[in-house]
Amino acid sequence: MNLQEAITRIEELESQVAALTNENEKLRESIGGRRKHDEKWMTSYNDFVTKYEGGMTVMEIVDEGAISRRTAYRYLKYYRDMTNDNNKM
Repeated sequence: MNLQEAITRIEELESQVAALTNENEKLRESIGGRRKHDEKWMTSYNDFVTKYEGGMTVMEIVDEGAISRRTAYRYLKYYRDMTNDNNKM
């Protein structure tokens, strides 16, 4: 293999990497995990805050079945971070 063939092969590989990176980003956007602060997240979070500020406990909110216990505690942590409420759970 001479230098010109090596340069051509490198360019081909760089093109393949760029295409795969682009495909990876598209897949990540379509199936990638939790999207914090999108519209659905904000609706669910605001519902949690309304109930929590209304006097319901985390477990009462979870028992309604709209969110999981893990999600409720994630919302509670976010709520406390945003309101500087450092009371224990």
